[in-house]
Amino acid sequence: MPPALSTLAEKRRILQLETLYDLALELHADRPEQELVDELLQRVCAVVDPAAAVAVTRDAYGGPRAVATVGWRGSPPAGVALLADPLWRELLAEGRLLTRRGGALAGLGFGELVAAPMAYRGVFLGFLAVADKEVRGAEDPSFTADDKRFLDSVASLGGVALDSMRQVEALSAQRERLEEENKALRGQLAEELGGGRIVAHAPPMRRALELAERVAPRGVAVLVRGESGTGKELVARLLHHLSGRTGSLIALNCAALPESLIESELFGIEGGVATGVSARPGKFELADRGTLFLDEIGDLQPAVQVKLLRTLQEREVVRVGGQKAIPVDVRLIAATHRDLEELVAGGGFREDLYYRLKGVEIELPPLRERRADVPHLVRHFAERFCRREGIPVPPFRSEALALLIAHDYPGNVRELQNVVEGAVSLAEGEIGADLVRSLLGAPGQQGPEALELGAVERRHIRRVLELAGGNKSAAARMLGVDRKTLQRRGF
Repeated sequence: MPPALSTLAEKRRILQLETLYDLALELHADRPEQELVDELLQRVCAVVDPAAAVAVTRDAYGGPRAVATVGWRGSPPAGVALLADPLWRELLAEGRLLTRRGGALAGLGFGELVAAPMAYRGVFLGFLAVADKEVRGAEDPSFTADDKRFLDSVASLGGVALDSMRQVEALSAQRERLEEENKALRGQLAEELGGGRIVAHAPPMRRALELAERVAPRGVAVLVRGESGTGKELVARLLHHLSGRTGSLIALNCAALPESLIESELFGIEGGVATGVSARPGKFELADRGTLFLDEIGDLQPAVQVKLLRTLQEREVVRVGGQKAIPVDVRLIAATHRDLEELVAGGGFREDLYYRLKGVEIELPPLRERRADVPHLVRHFAERFCRREGIPVPPFRSEALALLIAHDYPGNVRELQNVVEGAVSLAEGEIGADLVRSLLGAPGQQGPEALELGAVERRHIRRVLELAGGNKSAAARMLGVDRKTLQRRGF
């Protein structure tokens, strides 16, 4: 080979290597597939110097995704026509670079054509093809072995880049789908939680919720413990929602009914037991294939404890006045603010029932032990209350928020909610420290009355009445209750 031609060939090989190196770096960039295909074809044409060239990619269903052409006479070919050409079927069958002499590709006649598949891990994603090398004074205007190797190398790089790009697309689509599913699940969970939301940023509450999420899918009984107002019923709703059980969540407060009614409420009653009594199912039957939440289980009377224990052991109920055993599939969640161990030691609570209920214990911390949650709870309660009332959310001044964080909350989250809603109702612009202080009462009041939830409620109602000038209708509107509710509370 003459020295001049040898030098030219060497320069061409160097150009090919430099181009491949540049491509290997650039193809990692996040870009649209059409832009990638355009880049591949431009690089090939700059080095191989064909009279015409084409690149096409296909989707998972065999249809075209991106098409690029150079030097095509007339209208550029459609991707469908390129993928329907016998050349594509031949590339699929051979799985390697092909050379054709004489023929046409999607309407373009050629004397010589070289085509290479773009593939990765056995998946064919498209092809690159060049037709008729430009003469430019050469005696033999044919594609050289170096040209073909270069085209094959570019096609291989293109296959890897296309595969990576599509994996990123698939992951992005999956992430978007999961985000939408999460939004739907959050909405469903909010509905399941009765429109409420469990705010948990402080570590003690986070640990309690993580335990709830772990045990929720299991059928084990759960005992939720904590002071009044810490959110035991919300946790019960969360447990039920995450359990996957198809039945309903049925709740019963064991302290809210007298002994004469609690048994029929739990187990149902047969018709004719007393004059005018109709047959009706109890909470166990209503919770079949679902969850039964028994709040304040420590206040359950001893006689009912015996029947509850038998129902849990036998997984069947017998209605009051009935003889027939009715099978039930119920997951039990119990809650209490009382010391069950002390009750067991004193004979007020059956030990065997205690151990039946205590499958897994979840202890909810009082609000004074999770003060980091107070700002988040304030915002949550204020936004929810204002959304319900159709009013703008007033800002809390920093000194007002500091008072709310420092308070000990004998009524826990429920007390904080009442204070926030009272402050929002009375606010004229920003909520300041004086308004919050008036709603919280005298600092440091921690006597027996302050620790009783009913007393906290009565104290709060008295404050709102004072702020409303004694107008019960106005106070009821501020509290979000009916005027008759105040009358029933003795106001």
